[in-house]
Amino acid sequence: MELKQNVILTKIEEYLDTRKWSLYRLAKEAEIQYSSLHSMFEKNTQPTIPTLMKICKGLGISMSDFFSDTLITEFSHCTEDEQELLNIYRELDRKDKKLILSVSRRFAEK
Repeated sequence: MELKQNVILTKIEEYLDTRKWSLYRLAKEAEIQYSSLHSMFEKNTQPTIPTLMKICKGLGISMSDFFSDTLITEFSHCTEDEQELLNIYRELDRKDKKLILSVSRRFAEK
């Protein structure tokens, strides 16, 4: 008998699919060991609250966003240019994201 995957893992997979991220990418963004995430999916276990908080932070969403009925995929209140910037930003690794934020803050100071 095959176990049905739990709702939390299914929701995480939905976020990964919409972002076209691998589990490895999520592990990097969330600063969680890949083996821990992989094991969670293999064993079909619920993440702990601290782990789920890290996952949400890695996805760039809040816990309330995670548990809402809709996936947070777009920023409908943003202009087309802002959406493009956000999409590009999401594709960057942590180091490049920090660099972009630093440069952006300098521009904002002027």
